[in-house]
Amino acid sequence: MSPDTTPRRLVVQEDALAWLRDNPTPPAASVVTSLPDVSELPLLGVEGWLRFFVEAVRCVLRWLPVDGEAIFYQTDVRHEGRWIDKGHLVMLGVDQEGAALLWHKIVCRQPPGTTTMGRPTYSHMLCVARAPRLILQRGPDVMPEAGTSSWSRGMGEEACRVACRYLTTSTPTRIVVDPFCGRGTLLAVETP
Repeated sequence: MSPDTTPRRLVVQEDALAWLRDNPTPPAASVVTSLPDVSELPLLGVEGWLRFFVEAVRCVLRWLPVDGEAIFYQTDVRHEGRWIDKGHLVMLGVDQEGAALLWHKIVCRQPPGTTTMGRPTYSHMLCVARAPRLILQRGPDVMPEAGTSSWSRGMGEEACRVACRYLTTSTPTRIVVDPFCGRGTLLAVETP
């Protein structure tokens, strides 16, 4: 009789950074997450949030097993006339940890050519590992749409599928952790 291969989902509601620090990394684990926006942590102020963001990236990378990968899905933000590039913030943490960017996708949130007043019409999807490695099938660099999401800041369903499909077909990953799960789209999406 073969072991049950039905995916299971476990939700733990805790402070993400404390959980990452206090819980050992299981084998074959990777991370898919979107770090909180400055508007979600207003008590930090923008400068405190910038420090928090980079430290959170570093904490995720320190938690990864040697063969694990972290996929960050982030949308830039405009704050008081300032464009904050979250892809750049992820890379600050990556560089500070001596980790490696394996691939970077642009995910269209709106059709190309669309102008918005708020957030940009695209998101970054960055795949990072503690050390460089050859990636044979990373897929297209630009995704034409993110898919539907249960809220405006959430990761779209198609972006979730692409991230999980990559991890399950191109890495030894069998456990996906989302320490900043928001409304949990990643947990809800059916993946092949």
